[in-house]
Amino acid sequence: MMRIRRPSVFAVLLTLFGIGAFCGLGVWQLERAAYKVKVLARFHNAATAPLTSLAAAAAGRPADAYPHVKVTGRLEANRVYLLDDQMRSGRLGVMVFVPLVPAGSARTLLVNLGFLAKMGSDSTSLPDLPPIPGHAVTLTGIYAPPPLPGLKLGGNPLVRERSWPKLVTWLDPQEIAADLHADVYPHVLLTDPDPHSAYIRTWTANVMPPARHRAYALQWFTFAAAAIVMFFVLHRVRPGGTTEDEQE
Repeated sequence: MMRIRRPSVFAVLLTLFGIGAFCGLGVWQLERAAYKVKVLARFHNAATAPLTSLAAAAAGRPADAYPHVKVTGRLEANRVYLLDDQMRSGRLGVMVFVPLVPAGSARTLLVNLGFLAKMGSDSTSLPDLPPIPGHAVTLTGIYAPPPLPGLKLGGNPLVRERSWPKLVTWLDPQEIAADLHADVYPHVLLTDPDPHSAYIRTWTANVMPPARHRAYALQWFTFAAAAIVMFFVLHRVRPGGTTEDEQE
């Protein structure tokens, strides 16, 4: 039978604090996982939800509301932004963003028309853009936050671009607003799929998946278990009457 020497008050408090902190973080990650499940379900159902106006969608809704929006306006066909280094079905390409001036609004809405694969044997040539209508159009789609940026290494080429379409490595509405000299909505429109369109429109929510939160929770609970094990290992009495820490 393992014998345990009487621990100090400090050791007990430190261990309890560590266990409590690690378990608290683990529970928090599980709560985040449950929340992300709801967010992903909301995003999945957004495309079939009833349509609402852009004004209603932009008025005080949380970022993860994902309203299904119908908007009429004029696309600025001569001002196209290409979000580089995007992947769909194993193919490298770009996301095509076009500013739209909604009817009756003083702000500009960035519309994500979808994905186009790069061309050439080495997939480095930018795709040819399908014609963009210059007249007023009515679009439907999900009003969602812009894509999350990856590592911002080397800076965004937007500041160096002088001709259209402009290539960007991340999409920052504030930077786009400065480039357009216009007030831009903080979210973008993910246009609804169209089987007759050249664009691939398979959208995913910009959130950490629940599985990753669960993995983090397991990590924190493992730390809590390790703290308990370490407490007993450091305070056990070895044969001969010595403790683990006295052996060192």
